Amino acid sequence: MKLTKIAAPDFNLAMTLDSGQVFHWEKTGAGFIGAIGERSVYVEQRGNLLFVNQRSADLVRNYFALDHPLARICASFPDDPVMNVARDFCHGLRIIRQPKWECLATFICSSMKRIVHIRQISRALRNRFGNADKIDKYVVHAFPSAERLAQSSERLLRECALGYRAKNLLATARIVSSGNADLEAWSSLSDLDLQAKLCGLPGVGAKVANCVMLFAYERLSAFPIDVWVERVLREKYFPRARKLNAAGLRRFTEEYFGKQGGYAQQYLFHHARTTARRPKL
Repeated sequence: MKLTKIAAPDFNLAMTLDSGQVFHWEKTGAGFIGAIGERSVYVEQRGNLLFVNQRSADLVRNYFALDHPLARICASFPDDPVMNVARDFCHGLRIIRQPKWECLATFICSSMKRIVHIRQISRALRNRFGNADKIDKYVVHAFPSAERLAQSSERLLRECALGYRAKNLLATARIVSSGNADLEAWSSLSDLDLQAKLCGLPGVGAKVANCVMLFAYERLSAFPIDVWVERVLREKYFPRARKLNAAGLRRFTEEYFGKQGGYAQQYLFHHARTTARRPKL
């Protein structure tokens, strides 16, 4: 396989792919193989350089947001012990720019699921419904389009281990494929209007909507609150607050973490999840 090198300063490929943003990249040899949209991609990191299969350089630069001013973003985080530890631990982690439908569908499937299970669902959907593309000796399946899933059935989707999520994924795929939800056109909406549109889709609540806003629409102030992040907020920032509700947490994150809250959230999430799964000595 012929590889092209691109500069990737201030970037940690393995950490970024393991941070709960995407669920389909596979480790192979010294690198990773996966799909960006319909194109199969091999990417390998050596220091501050990425080596990618030919004709994928621009795609990879955009996908991994190598243009984000990461040092400036991290410098904008609140200066507190919890955030500082997470920032140092997650050095080089970047927010991925994901295809809108793929991101929306994946996070509809993620509801109440652990990352290992989301990966299994993603793999099953891709292998059964996605277009195949060969790269070197590997066959990579793209995420299936809304049109392809809309032609499926709840029974077939349940066979991909979606459970009750199959009904929501099918319904949303049909809304999107019909044109009644124009995901690309929604890019021009304000944050509030975009969140409202997303939450109007089957299977999308506040957490999923914020994930899609952050990872697909690049709304970097979006702050998804899942069980990991809620635990960090309550234990580290409000250890004595007994009556703090979801609305109170939301107001706090908007005011405290500000315009780069999405990055702060991802760092808090990845640090909490990674340190919790380490064996205790």
